[in-house]
Amino acid sequence: MYKDLLPIGSVVKLLETERFVMIVGRIVVPEGVDTIYDYVGCVYPEGISSSDDMVFFNRDSIEMLVFVGLQDVQELTYRSEVLDELGELAVVDGEIVPVVDDEEVDTSI
Repeated sequence: MYKDLLPIGSVVKLLETERFVMIVGRIVVPEGVDTIYDYVGCVYPEGISSSDDMVFFNRDSIEMLVFVGLQDVQELTYRSEVLDELGELAVVDGEIVPVVDDEEVDTSI
């Protein structure tokens, strides 16, 4: 489900926007929202000056990949051992937790 996410530092153009966005996080939930987003980013080249500058989006909102972020051994290991292995996730009490089956959510993590 989360296989092939772009690395941190990647720059994309989102649909219906003029500005580029640099990815600063993956698999995130904005505070007070029960939705998991593939990415959080900031407007490029300005960066983050306040939490209001954060842009939450999913991979289907990406119109164009402008730059691919660093893909070193740490990134490739994280991707193969963590991101590629993630199954379905849910938000419980503001936390991202794995879904054990269709009815149950594992809150032990």
